[in-house]
Amino acid sequence: MKAGSNLEKVLSSGHFAATGELGPPKSADPEVIKRKAALLKGFVDAVNITDNQTAIVRMSSISVGTMLMGLGIEPTIQMTCRDRNRLAIQADLLGASALGIRNLLCLTGDHQHFGNHPKARGVYDLDSVCLIAMVKGMRDEKKFDCGEEMDVEPRFLIGAAENPFADPFDYRPYRLAKKITAGADFVQTQLIYNVPKFREFMRRVCDLGLDKRCHILAGVGPIKSIGMARYMQKSVPGMDVPEDIIGRLKAVPKEQVRKEGIKQCADIIREVRDIPGVAGVHVMAIEWEEAVQEILELAGLLPRPTL
Repeated sequence: MKAGSNLEKVLSSGHFAATGELGPPKSADPEVIKRKAALLKGFVDAVNITDNQTAIVRMSSISVGTMLMGLGIEPTIQMTCRDRNRLAIQADLLGASALGIRNLLCLTGDHQHFGNHPKARGVYDLDSVCLIAMVKGMRDEKKFDCGEEMDVEPRFLIGAAENPFADPFDYRPYRLAKKITAGADFVQTQLIYNVPKFREFMRRVCDLGLDKRCHILAGVGPIKSIGMARYMQKSVPGMDVPEDIIGRLKAVPKEQVRKEGIKQCADIIREVRDIPGVAGVHVMAIEWEEAVQEILELAGLLPRPTL
């Protein structure tokens, strides 16, 4: 890792990392970014900027990342393979690095059929593993994907995503190993509600020695409502929401469900923090950024280290 980012310093120093997430608006309104940024500043080590999340057109990740740096927040831009071929990806990465962006999350991307432009043509020139390998080659070997050398390389802390709960479960650690071998420096997981199953996943990850080769951040997020919990349980592929998670929300008055969701998220953070191999948490509270501070306070992760 040679990105020189704050997130890299936190991870390399052995501190338990905490990152957040910000969804850009479906408009050109910069005030949305400023409002959300104010809710996250100082409470997380870096903030992910989604890249046309769920295949819905939004303000670009790189432009929002640049805005966040101007507001004193370190961004982690996301880059999907759905919308760009390798020429466009490499051009965007050179530009992002030149602007000072130092953290990158490499994703294949949700299929365009799920979004608001289902007739759009998906590119998928690369997948996430190939993208990770290409970025590593650009950074460490100063070479483009075609093998041509460059004068000044982009400096990124390279991230990947992984879902510990998707089928087949036994294959998940080996899929993670492919991304780490390709060059991932850190990994952010899918939302975790089934902690025992995640603990078993991490046991297998550690048995393979992957935790020594990459920093693994457990994905967590607060549940706003029982309806949201049921939707994730039944309709979101790769999500594992046990019945006891929903039962805890049902046990409180309706007006207290959001508060209970925040407490539940903090409890999950405390549990995963004790799991060997977990280097931090990635808090996903899209459109509920105001919950992040309280979650991290309850979990004992504030104040954040200053390095």
